[in-house]
Amino acid sequence: MKIVVAEKMSASAIDLLREPTWTVITPEQIDGKLAEHLQTADALIVRSAVQVNAALLEHAPKLRVIGRAGVGVDNIELEAATRKGIAVMNTPGGNAVAVAEHTIGVMLAMARYTCRANELMHAGKWEKKSLQGSELRGKTLGIVGLGKIGMEVAKRAKVFGMEVVGHDPFVSATVAKEQGIRLATMDEIYAVADYLTLHVGLTPQTTGMINTDSLKKMKKGVRLVNCARGELVNEAALADAIKSGHVAAASLDVFIEEPLKNSPFTTMDNVILTPHIGGSTHEAQEAVGQQIAMQVKEYLKHGVIQNAVNVPSVSQDEYLELTPYISLAERLGSFLAQISEGTLEQISLSYSGHIAEWKTELIRNAAIKGILNESLEEKANLVNAGAVAASRGLQIHESRKPKGSKGGAGSVLSIAVKSKAQEHVVKGAVLREEEPRLLHVDGIDIEAPLERNLIFLRNQDVPGVIGKIGTILGQHGINIANFALGRKTGEEKPGSPREAIAVVHVDGSVSEAVLVELRKVPAVAEAKAIQLF
Repeated sequence: MKIVVAEKMSASAIDLLREPTWTVITPEQIDGKLAEHLQTADALIVRSAVQVNAALLEHAPKLRVIGRAGVGVDNIELEAATRKGIAVMNTPGGNAVAVAEHTIGVMLAMARYTCRANELMHAGKWEKKSLQGSELRGKTLGIVGLGKIGMEVAKRAKVFGMEVVGHDPFVSATVAKEQGIRLATMDEIYAVADYLTLHVGLTPQTTGMINTDSLKKMKKGVRLVNCARGELVNEAALADAIKSGHVAAASLDVFIEEPLKNSPFTTMDNVILTPHIGGSTHEAQEAVGQQIAMQVKEYLKHGVIQNAVNVPSVSQDEYLELTPYISLAERLGSFLAQISEGTLEQISLSYSGHIAEWKTELIRNAAIKGILNESLEEKANLVNAGAVAASRGLQIHESRKPKGSKGGAGSVLSIAVKSKAQEHVVKGAVLREEEPRLLHVDGIDIEAPLERNLIFLRNQDVPGVIGKIGTILGQHGINIANFALGRKTGEEKPGSPREAIAVVHVDGSVSEAVLVELRKVPAVAEAKAIQLF
């Protein structure tokens, strides 16, 4: 493996990446030749300075993962990474305490005019009367975004005796109540907050959320803190609100343009400006560096996807549980693709039993990967399979039947494909915790291993078929490892033999010449060679 660390990280974090056969390129070794180093790289680790865009990724044909030592991924072009099958990971929560402490610190500084007092003292002035401040105790703090940082802020604010109201559509009332937070709408928060702090990511919905309209809704004298993203705030609107006195003070650690240039805030003594240092503590930088190093290492060594922003994340225990079903899904998908004909239009997946209650996105992507990779020149993987399917206009449907529901037995995965020419459905399960098995094909139950070389046959259920198949394979020196049979159930129509299928597991590959001979058997309607790896 080759890992390129494009921005400064602690020595302990880089040491975590070192393996006997791995190469780690540090920032000092890059020497302005990042694109050149990415030609043979498996992983790239960045902070916020390096812009990982589509143009740069064109120089990285082997890249499997991008690690962002920090929360935001604004400097990474996610769509381009996903198209190329590259997992993008960040480190949410690694600097949560650092940002929370910074938030509380600037709130105290605004309440007690600490920065202005310091400047006056250094100027030789003693202006005690003009610096009478206020306490945080008894004030209302509005927190927008109750993720790890927001929760850490709330915890500290409660110690100061503040009332905390919060807004986050993904946090339940129960969880909020346990933390002493009253959930409220944005308008309710604007109306009551003495202090308002932002801890949300940058999305189309949050961009410019602090604007002329929202500022008008805020309580007069509110103090605003932004340690999240500069783009959350319309800076001109905030500057006007501060000048008018509607906003008493603000503390800004992030800006639309960084470094800060030609800003109206630089002349305002009731605005605290810091150069994006909310998460910049020795402890936090060490933590996020080590965290991203371990995540990248786990992905490269074991395939465990943690804190990914463009593919579902799973813990190591979850991944170990999912692994045999990921293999099952890919092999079932590949099997389906090799027995199907025509232009694919739709893929449907159904999960029953325990797997219906799991995170199944990786299982879904594995199935899509297995189906598409039989015909695509540009291969799909667990990261980009969904995007590749969408780009080709394929419809993907999923359904679940949890264990305990009517008809639900063990964990069974069902995959169906529909083309203009035909439809096929297969079902499979994992036996003995690791063996993927075929259970069903197009209405016929059958049990067969899903591995290596198979021959799939459709035939009439009449005497002598098995013997003729065995004879042909024997004449060509093909050894049979397993011979599975299945036939349609129900009443047999007079004069019409039942439809049957056979899946023959053989040692070695099967040539077209062998298939031609098998198709000459009168009872055999279809014979196809299947390869699964």
